[in-house]
Amino acid sequence: MTHFITIDETIDTLAEIGIRMNLSQMKRAAEPDHNGLRKIPFFKDPIDGRLKIDRETLIGMYTSLHAEAMSKCHGMCPEP
Repeated sequence: MTHFITIDETIDTLAEIGIRMNLSQMKRAAEPDHNGLRKIPFFKDPIDGRLKIDRETLIGMYTSLHAEAMSKCHGMCPEP
Protein backbone atom coordinates (compact mmCIF):
# COMPACT_ATOMS: atom_id res chain seq x y z
CA MET A 1 0.00 0.00 0.00
CA THR A 2 1.26 3.47 -0.86
CA HIS A 3 2.22 5.60 2.13
CA PHE A 4 3.09 9.21 1.34
CA ILE A 5 5.33 11.01 3.81
CA THR A 6 6.33 14.65 4.35
CA ILE A 7 9.85 16.10 4.41
CA ASP A 8 10.00 15.75 8.20
CA GLU A 9 8.92 12.12 8.00
CA THR A 10 11.46 11.57 5.21
CA ILE A 11 14.25 12.63 7.58
CA ASP A 12 13.01 10.10 10.14
CA THR A 13 12.65 7.34 7.53
CA LEU A 14 16.19 7.87 6.27
CA ALA A 15 17.50 7.88 9.85
CA GLU A 16 15.92 4.43 10.30
CA ILE A 17 18.20 3.10 7.54
CA GLY A 18 21.28 4.93 8.82
CA ILE A 19 21.23 8.06 6.66
CA ARG A 20 21.40 11.23 8.74
CA MET A 21 20.17 14.45 7.16
CA ASN A 22 19.00 17.67 8.72
CA LEU A 23 16.03 19.71 7.57
CA SER A 24 18.16 22.16 5.55
CA GLN A 25 19.83 19.31 3.63
CA MET A 26 16.48 17.67 2.93
CA LYS A 27 14.94 20.92 1.72
CA ARG A 28 17.87 21.41 -0.67
CA ALA A 29 17.37 17.88 -2.03
CA ALA A 30 13.67 18.65 -2.51
CA GLU A 31 14.21 21.93 -4.39
CA PRO A 32 13.89 21.75 -8.17
CA ASP A 33 17.09 22.48 -10.11
CA HIS A 34 17.27 24.81 -13.12
CA ASN A 35 15.62 22.05 -15.21
CA GLY A 36 12.77 21.64 -12.72
CA LEU A 37 14.07 18.28 -11.47
CA ARG A 38 14.46 17.31 -7.83
CA LYS A 39 17.27 15.15 -6.39
CA ILE A 40 14.65 13.18 -4.50
CA PRO A 41 11.27 12.68 -6.25
CA PHE A 42 8.98 14.72 -4.02
CA PHE A 43 5.69 16.02 -5.38
CA LYS A 44 3.45 18.80 -4.14
CA ASP A 45 0.29 17.50 -2.49
CA PRO A 46 -2.64 19.17 -4.29
CA ILE A 47 -4.71 19.34 -1.11
CA ASP A 48 -2.35 20.70 1.54
CA GLY A 49 0.46 22.01 -0.69
CA ARG A 50 3.23 20.19 1.22
CA LEU A 51 5.94 18.18 -0.50
CA LYS A 52 5.48 14.42 -0.18
CA ILE A 53 7.06 11.20 -1.38
CA ASP A 54 6.08 7.54 -1.30
CA ARG A 55 7.97 5.90 1.57
CA GLU A 56 8.72 2.72 -0.40
CA THR A 57 9.99 4.74 -3.38
CA LEU A 58 12.40 6.56 -1.09
CA ILE A 59 13.73 3.37 0.51
CA GLY A 60 13.84 1.62 -2.88
CA MET A 61 15.92 4.45 -4.30
CA TYR A 62 18.60 4.05 -1.65
CA THR A 63 18.48 0.23 -1.83
CA SER A 64 18.91 0.34 -5.61
CA LEU A 65 21.81 2.79 -5.43
CA HIS A 66 23.48 0.69 -2.76
CA ALA A 67 23.12 -2.49 -4.86
CA GLU A 68 24.57 -0.69 -7.87
CA ALA A 69 27.55 0.51 -5.83
CA MET A 70 28.14 -3.01 -4.49
CA SER A 71 28.13 -4.46 -8.00
CA LYS A 72 30.82 -1.99 -9.08
CA CYS A 73 33.30 -2.58 -6.28
CA HIS A 74 35.41 -5.21 -8.11
CA GLY A 75 35.11 -8.00 -5.57
CA MET A 76 36.44 -5.91 -2.70
CA CYS A 77 33.05 -5.44 -1.05
CA PRO A 78 31.65 -7.87 1.52
CA GLU A 79 28.82 -10.14 0.43
CA PRO A 80 25.37 -8.68 1.22
